Amino acid sequence: MTKRKLRYGLIGAGSNAVKKHLSNYSSLSNIELVAVCDVNIENARKAAETYKIPNMYKNYQDMINKEDLDIVSVCTPNSLHTDITIYALQNGVNVHCEKPLAVNGKEAQRIVEAKNRSGKNVMIGLNNRFTNEAVYLKKCIDEGYLGDIYKAKAGWIRRSGIPGRGTWFTNKEVAGGGVMIDLGVHYLDLALFLMGMPEPTYVTGATYQNFAHTDKRNRNGYKGNPNGIFNVEDSANGFIGLQDGATVNFEFSWASNIDKDQTFIEILGTKGGASIINGELKIHSEILDSCVDISPILNPNIKLKNEFEHFTNSILSSEELLAPAEHGVYMMNIIDHFYLSAEKQEPVFFEKNNNSYKRLSSIC
Repeated sequence: MTKRKLRYGLIGAGSNAVKKHLSNYSSLSNIELVAVCDVNIENARKAAETYKIPNMYKNYQDMINKEDLDIVSVCTPNSLHTDITIYALQNGVNVHCEKPLAVNGKEAQRIVEAKNRSGKNVMIGLNNRFTNEAVYLKKCIDEGYLGDIYKAKAGWIRRSGIPGRGTWFTNKEVAGGGVMIDLGVHYLDLALFLMGMPEPTYVTGATYQNFAHTDKRNRNGYKGNPNGIFNVEDSANGFIGLQDGATVNFEFSWASNIDKDQTFIEILGTKGGASIINGELKIHSEILDSCVDISPILNPNIKLKNEFEHFTNSILSSEELLAPAEHGVYMMNIIDHFYLSAEKQEPVFFEKNNNSYKRLSSIC
């Protein structure tokens, strides 16, 4: 493996991007933090001062053209992901793009095609795939400990957690959707990833918008503009039928009248089952004709798979990506079908000869 450092730039210097991307990339010995870009130059300035980054930009094109970068993180509003990612690829830069990859399947496919032309890498920032619990469970499933997987459940439900009422998160033109694209991409993706990403056959979905117009500020988990645009769903439920006969139920909400917030994944197989509820992993099986529950002890100080180190290694040593751009096409096509089902109020079927899914089946 080469010893040279990769030149890195951040596009979109909001607090979450700085906390996740800059704090992690700055810890890697083979990364050089070169530049940071944000349309709000003060955000870029603060990030640059904190992490001692020499160059600041307001325009991502200027940054890419001038800095001879190897990697950029794209941490902008969803509608900007496609253009920025494609521009970076066209200029020879690898991209770590925050989820969702794009606002729909068509845009995600454009990114894959640009990636293939460029010979560079694109990884989606699906951080839940990189938790110790997910990495360990995926290995258990792949090695057959749970048997054949036939059913899964996934969800992230909040009582009061609208992510910026009246900001870009609640503007369909910018975000592409509401809670389904924001939270659903995380946990529906994880469930399907653990199952091996089987080909979907149909989706049934329903969306709700019950808290968009309430003046109760406590429903808003983050600061925002109560008078701004809110034209997306705040709750989503659905069901996916898969080609191998397996099924997935899912439920997501930004705001709902529930007891408490919860994240959950449940995987059921013929030899055993598993759940990750609020980050806690349990495996359910049989030993000596008795049902048993197993709670693996995973050392939190030992990272089984590091998202940022993994992407860096994929560039330096051709390590196979755990969250490639093709998986973004898979997920966004499912979400497109979900929204269509919710609009039509009936199941929506996938075309049997969908070439994009044929391509995906070969990499899972």
